[in-house]
Amino acid sequence: MIQLPRATTLNTTGLILIAFLSGCAEKEATDKNIDPKTTSTQQVIEQEQTKEARSWTPDPDRVAYFGDLHVHTTYSFDAFSFGTMATPSDAYHYAKGGTIKHPSGYDLKLDKPLDFYAVTDHAMYLGASNVAADTTTALSKLDAAKPLHNLNAPDNFGIDSFIPRTKAFRPFIPKLNAAVKKGEISAQAIADISKGAWAETIQAAQDNYVPGEFTTFVGYEFTTSGEAPGSLHRNVIFRGSDNFPDIPFSRINSPNPEDLWDWMDTQRANGVEILAIPHNSNGSGGQTFELTNWAGDPMDTSYTEQRRRNEPLAEITQVKGTSETHPSLSLNDEWADFEIAEYSGALYGVSKPSGGYIREALKNGLSLEAQGVGNPFKFGFIGSSDTHVGAGAYDESNYFSKVGLFDANGILRGSVPIPEETKENYKFSPLIYTDANGRRFIDGKFPTWGAAGLAGVWAEENTRESIYDAFRRKETFGTSGPRIRVRFFAGFDFDESILNTGDMVTQAYQNGVPMGSDLIAQDAKIPNFLLWALRDSDTAPLQRLQIIKAWLEDGQSHEKVFDVACSDGLTVDPATHRCPDNEAKVNITDCSITADTGASELKTLWKDPEFNPENSALYYVRVLENPTCRWSTWDAVRAGTEPRDNLKKTIQERAWSSPIWYNPQS
Repeated sequence: MIQLPRATTLNTTGLILIAFLSGCAEKEATDKNIDPKTTSTQQVIEQEQTKEARSWTPDPDRVAYFGDLHVHTTYSFDAFSFGTMATPSDAYHYAKGGTIKHPSGYDLKLDKPLDFYAVTDHAMYLGASNVAADTTTALSKLDAAKPLHNLNAPDNFGIDSFIPRTKAFRPFIPKLNAAVKKGEISAQAIADISKGAWAETIQAAQDNYVPGEFTTFVGYEFTTSGEAPGSLHRNVIFRGSDNFPDIPFSRINSPNPEDLWDWMDTQRANGVEILAIPHNSNGSGGQTFELTNWAGDPMDTSYTEQRRRNEPLAEITQVKGTSETHPSLSLNDEWADFEIAEYSGALYGVSKPSGGYIREALKNGLSLEAQGVGNPFKFGFIGSSDTHVGAGAYDESNYFSKVGLFDANGILRGSVPIPEETKENYKFSPLIYTDANGRRFIDGKFPTWGAAGLAGVWAEENTRESIYDAFRRKETFGTSGPRIRVRFFAGFDFDESILNTGDMVTQAYQNGVPMGSDLIAQDAKIPNFLLWALRDSDTAPLQRLQIIKAWLEDGQSHEKVFDVACSDGLTVDPATHRCPDNEAKVNITDCSITADTGASELKTLWKDPEFNPENSALYYVRVLENPTCRWSTWDAVRAGTEPRDNLKKTIQERAWSSPIWYNPQS
């Protein structure tokens, strides 16, 4: 195990090799207090560094903190091929409000710093692409590595490099696997490279952690894909500050997520608290939430308990689409068609919806629990980015997508037509869309992607321990990018007066349960639900506050959407459970929005008008902003062209609370 204080200096051959790739090995080593002459592959040199002491007062009513738990840097095999040279340290610099470079050369900077961040590079062959590209290394001599040689040299970032980059990155992993099996390079040599990159990942998290101000989490991505038409990926997040494995568990060890959970259980038994977060279930081909285990056998209580223990959260939205629900799964939800990115994994086939979306999984969890198996899908929600440039693109009006050189501008993203005079430059694109006016656009995945999501938590303080504990108790929420705050409580003793008291939240904690919790029945009493949402002052006002209900009745699962609070003094129609339209509009020519429409705050106390105390149920909050321009429309406006005709021109940004589960059993 790697055991580190919060600030240390690492020294491994892997780090020296990786630093060398940036063309500044000795300078970078000096900057980081790393001895460039060291040759040991195992030694970790601990040098205590003094940090200014800071103090703060924890808030017992808890504070909303926003962050991203899904960030890739140059040490991910694919990100390096996309032109990314940003390191984990660069990623944290960006999250704290600093400026870093996009692979295509322009500056990336947040309007407001984030509160927490986790670099989660792919554990599989971590750092290997960087070393393969360096022609002085042993790894670079393999045939598998030759397409990567000098891939990110300063003169190799033009559009002419797109085809070579694609040919380099796609076969790299399978060819490297084959080289290891043939004995052309040892598994230990590859492991040493990954250990060096992992050590630097840990070091960056330690160096940038400022308790009370900015929290970093040590993490990585467990990536399973290739054998099936879809992807099964998890981000693995560590709680602590001083005890980490020498190398992450990856697909090299096993593609089976259940083996990952076994490893996590072992880590936990050794004092290393850890959790995993599945993501992009929308692109999993229905595999993420299928109703069997990895072997295809029915789930049992052992499976359920292990999954619940290791996966308390799920990622509800990110650049590669939103995984809340699908129009084919939620026929009576007018807002189900939100940033649906249907392509499956790395392929261009359409992903099977059933088994890939969170709301259906929540409903299936109720059914499995009624069958005596337990509920394997009892998770809270977060959003994140899945950026592969170290920096998340959370703002529709400042969108730079996620895969570096490949989607660096509107033409490459498919939102701006290909200029006729340079059309020969874009023949590398396998898919082209031609609109009614004959304009040609790059087509495929990129136009279906959306701005990044954010993870929100309610925690007493901005520290690893406090925020991680919020993950564990599922007092979390996800947003589609704006920093909308949403709270959700349930109890049997709330009354209307709570909405106007100065200690509303204190009372709610004392007399009810927050999002992520179970509400146990009390003598067939009808619960009250307390909902509150506050807009992001830098984006659009709020339009409506909703409850999504799922329940089990006569052995069948059901769902229903209730509007429960409306903006602009409007009231919910009791027959349809819908707010009237508040008439908020968007001017597509310049993306301006209706002034003085919408709400800064929405809150209400709600009772389920169809409540049956004998039915298991769950409830979660969804809050919608007024409509605004989608990123693709912003791209078109800036380019002085009409928006593409087969893309949505506007969207309604939103946030989702984690559920509260009603249990009729005492």
